[in-house]
Amino acid sequence: DVEGVFTADPNICPKAKKLNRISYEEMLELAGAGAKVLQIRSVKMAMRYKVPLIVRATFSDEEGTMVTREESGMEKRSVSGVTCDTSDILVSMIGVPDKAGVAAEIFDSLAKAQIVVDMIIQNVGDNSGNTDLSFTLPKTDKLKAKEILDALKEKFPKCTITTEEPIAKVSIVGAGMRTHAGVASHMFETLAKEGINIKRISTSEIKISCVVDAKYAELAVRALHDAFELDKVFA
Repeated sequence: DVEGVFTADPNICPKAKKLNRISYEEMLELAGAGAKVLQIRSVKMAMRYKVPLIVRATFSDEEGTMVTREESGMEKRSVSGVTCDTSDILVSMIGVPDKAGVAAEIFDSLAKAQIVVDMIIQNVGDNSGNTDLSFTLPKTDKLKAKEILDALKEKFPKCTITTEEPIAKVSIVGAGMRTHAGVASHMFETLAKEGINIKRISTSEIKISCVVDAKYAELAVRALHDAFELDKVFA
């Protein structure tokens, strides 16, 4: 039902432009960050077997978007797309023992319950021997996760567990982040100018994600799209 991969969701950002080409890695990051154009598994399969993937509309002759291996020209643009995801909640564990094996126990318990955890942020431990741990997980797993976390709290009695919702994970993705300086600072400055407070930050080689209040999700997408001039991106 879309003509290809756009720089943002056209329903949120009217200025969004269709990309002619995008790398497997960028498409994987966009899909994982909330873009609904392709399922992650389809991109992984295409990437694994080096099969170019074309995204185009079913009832249109418009040329679509080629998902392929990264090419040199793709790094000319610092950011290829911006997306948001409002399907998660933010869990914070305050006062977790800062010692080996604790994080493994927490996330192993969640994994055994088939709960997929996304962003994970851990603070530096304090003098009390404790640290803080935050992560996001799907809203649909909220009750299941609560049972597991309540059981873990009995093992860590000094730990306080809180959840925040509704939240939004706003992300920018681009292969050019490897070679362009100042992308993160430009993102943070843009959100600050709009009065959007960043709750958590997570990065990968070609993606930066910020957790913000859900009410600012669409504003953040439009502001970042303008800030990185993605309406001028056609490659």
